[in-house]
Amino acid sequence: MSKYEVKTKQTETDVMTFLKSVEHPQRKADGLVLLEMMREVSGVEPAMWGSSIVGFGSMHYKYESGQEGDCARMGFSPRKTNLSLYVLNSYLGEEPLLSKLGKHKTGVSCLYINKLADVDPSILKELIQKAWTMNPA
Repeated sequence: MSKYEVKTKQTETDVMTFLKSVEHPQRKADGLVLLEMMREVSGVEPAMWGSSIVGFGSMHYKYESGQEGDCARMGFSPRKTNLSLYVLNSYLGEEPLLSKLGKHKTGVSCLYINKLADVDPSILKELIQKAWTMNPA
């Protein structure tokens, strides 16, 4: 059995170059806001993970299957269909905050927002702060 190769790795791509290249004007603007919000909360400089994820910090994970690797501690991607925020709802007990956030969808460890204007920025920042605190390095 071959060992799983992690595809999304930290790269040397410049974060601002990536964000400036985002074609959708609203995603680009929202990406710049998220960049500053996550930078402020984390206290660390972002790095690109793969070709489209702006990540903050890193953490090591290991699944019961034995698969392991490193990923961004938290991050986001201004995708064509929405803003994808990573590792924001991967902890229990945040349903009350999510219910106050505004229009969004969730995945296993993702929060999907069409545009930042659809959500309460103070609730989003609180979720980001909790995620940073609760997801160890």
